[in-house]
Amino acid sequence: MKIVSIVGARPQFIKCAPVSRELRKEHEEVLVHTGQHYDHGMSAVFFEELAIPEPDYNLGIGSGTHGRQTGAMLGAIEDVLGKEEPDIVLVYGDTNSTLAGALAAAKMHVPVAHVEAGLRSFDRRMPEEVNRVLTDHASDILFCPTETAVENLAAEGIQAGVYPVGDVMVDALEFNRAVAEERSRILEDVGVGPGEYLVVTVHRPSNTDDHENIAGILGALGEAGMPVVFPVHPRTRKCLEGYGLFSRMPENVRVTEPLGYLDMLHLMAHAGKILTDSGGVQKEAYMLGVPCITLRENTEWVETVEAGWNVLVGARRGGIVDAILRFTPDSQRKELFGSGDASVLIGKVFSELRDAQAG
Repeated sequence: MKIVSIVGARPQFIKCAPVSRELRKEHEEVLVHTGQHYDHGMSAVFFEELAIPEPDYNLGIGSGTHGRQTGAMLGAIEDVLGKEEPDIVLVYGDTNSTLAGALAAAKMHVPVAHVEAGLRSFDRRMPEEVNRVLTDHASDILFCPTETAVENLAAEGIQAGVYPVGDVMVDALEFNRAVAEERSRILEDVGVGPGEYLVVTVHRPSNTDDHENIAGILGALGEAGMPVVFPVHPRTRKCLEGYGLFSRMPENVRVTEPLGYLDMLHLMAHAGKILTDSGGVQKEAYMLGVPCITLRENTEWVETVEAGWNVLVGARRGGIVDAILRFTPDSQRKELFGSGDASVLIGKVFSELRDAQAG
């Protein structure tokens, strides 16, 4: 079976690594990188560290407004699909690359498979939420990471082609954690000890594009009472500089460039707590057993909140400080995201579909 896999952003590179390894055992995979994340720290380093095959196509779309970026991707992906004539298009997550890949395939009557289907924050102001809903409704094969995701799809009338396989991020984390422990020197580079620091990531427009929100977050970090390591997303840096906040970073905040996956994994694994507005980081924090403080009013990973390992605080300075000082999980972690075999199960589904078509 010929599968065109479409990726474009850091989380998708991580997710596709274990899936690509599995697919290439029995299928032909054509890897397309849209170029949504394009600088070395957000793109090439992940292909290098995760041993992802070099993309067969790099569309070089780059940044832009949501409409322009998605439209440019849509046309470029359509050209690739016309040339490659795949049996299936595989998309990941909830970015503009995800939606563009799903739409291009659906309009060309090529079946769409969606990894991480069924997630819902129920906040349509988030571009990612719009991308999730539209991609799921354009998909023929929906690989769900949790039972909640399956229930979300059923509530929207989607029951055919739904496969609860678990989360491919578990596969990636288990494969790479030992490697990160051996190779990464990020703690020494930043000058922090295990358990003695916080990690923060901020990139969502609801925070970066709102001066009051981002100022509140930085103010709270300054009251943390311990070092805070802040790998700054390029877009976030641009916003901070525009507000005049980057040069007034609290003294305890140690800013770094975006980190590769192994360094970021190692940094998160040994943090006292993680603060983030990223869906993927919330999930990774849970998998690593690190308490998570989410700088949003909602989450697509409601299971982590219900389990008591994630707390939603928004961008309110007081709420963030209170969570930094007082939030502690009060229960043992449950296995929410599968046992690390999601990629194998995804591969089996494709092989079964191939065999059914052949038979």
